[in-house]
Amino acid sequence: MSTLVDLQSQIEKLQKQASLIKAKEFDKTVREIREKMYAFGITVKDLQTTKVSKPAKVEKDPTDKPAKVRKTLTKKGNTQPVAAKYQGPDGQTWSGRGLTPRWLAALIEQGRGKPEFLITADES
Repeated sequence: MSTLVDLQSQIEKLQKQASLIKAKEFDKTVREIREKMYAFGITVKDLQTTKVSKPAKVEKDPTDKPAKVRKTLTKKGNTQPVAAKYQGPDGQTWSGRGLTPRWLAALIEQGRGKPEFLITADES
């Protein structure tokens, strides 16, 4: 049976081995990353940008049960404004997202319809 001192000695020896292996793998990984950066023309500046591309869509198996989806929070202020989709008689605009603005709600209440205020290609 091993004593506590023996086990602690083995732990220390294994931790030293793990550190050496990690250092070797670290150097190898950095070298591989640099090679790929060179091959693809990636710079450090490219890595520092906040823009993240969307992953490729994967077709779902129709027999799979839907998984619970966790909503991810996005950083506000890192988005671009959406083009206006509706324009009011006094020049007010609305993208069509979010709550209906008061000016459009009032006009709809008066019996006018949303499609009447759609911005067409020839207006913009």
